[in-house]
Amino acid sequence: MGIFQLTLTQMLTMFGFMMVGFWLRKSKILPENAHLTMSRLETYFFVPALNLFNWMTNCSAETLAENAPFILYGFLLTAAAVGLSYPLSKLFVGKTDTPEADYRRNIYKYAMTFGNFGFMGNFIVLGIWGSEMLFRYSMFTLTTSFICNSWGLVILIPKDKGRLSAKELVKRMFAPPMTALFVGLIAGLLGVKAYMPDFALRVLEGGADCMGPVAMVLAGVVIGGFDFRELVANRKVYLASLMRLIVIPMAFVSVLLLLGANTTVISFALIAFATPLGLNTIVYPAAYGGEVKTGASMAMVSHTLSVITIPLMYLLFVG
Repeated sequence: MGIFQLTLTQMLTMFGFMMVGFWLRKSKILPENAHLTMSRLETYFFVPALNLFNWMTNCSAETLAENAPFILYGFLLTAAAVGLSYPLSKLFVGKTDTPEADYRRNIYKYAMTFGNFGFMGNFIVLGIWGSEMLFRYSMFTLTTSFICNSWGLVILIPKDKGRLSAKELVKRMFAPPMTALFVGLIAGLLGVKAYMPDFALRVLEGGADCMGPVAMVLAGVVIGGFDFRELVANRKVYLASLMRLIVIPMAFVSVLLLLGANTTVISFALIAFATPLGLNTIVYPAAYGGEVKTGASMAMVSHTLSVITIPLMYLLFVG
């Protein structure tokens, strides 16, 4: 029951932060565009600080070689998730005889492929196991991040809004969080941390500590911008959330168990694929004029249900 209690505590903590953000938005204490400022803080400072500090601290030639198999596991599972998303999305949007229906199917494709493996996943790992395990988890989700910021981004942009240029796509794939990760990798291999002034390390560590709480408050702020009754009215969202939180990760973990994967790989698979839907299905459609209500509904419902489903999944497969 130890892992169940630890995971449940971490999930309740995250849900508490999200409810604070929801309340701040509904009470109009924060301005309407507060989520834009918070998301930029996450993208340009908090997440890069976490990646840079974590990889600079834990990466060496030995740890890189020892944990390299995690990259392969992460790639294979993400590729499988992408493949499954095409038939699964048809369960929610059958006919795509209009651009709107085609776009809704793409939202479900994204939802069936990616959980909140970044913000929430990092927060769970860091809170339960610490920075060394977070380094390993970052290796596991390395290719997931690339696929999310390439294929995932492309399908979330409405077709009538044009296509991303190759230059813009590369820019998105190597956004500040990914750039900081690779800089941290090089810095770790070169032992740069030993030569950095103490105040600089404290700045990075402080920024890293802000990543999880601010990300969850941000989730609440974004969801709080929608009408609650409308978000809970879509019945398909509940089925999609159960697929996201239980069915897909259970299938992946069952295969890993048959293949004899160790507990760490199974834990990482649960964190990456049993977490609720992230905010990209709200942020990117909003930025490009797409439909946002479906993504907002799944984000709210799946985040709420995950408070209990994630601890139960860990109790079943790890605890």
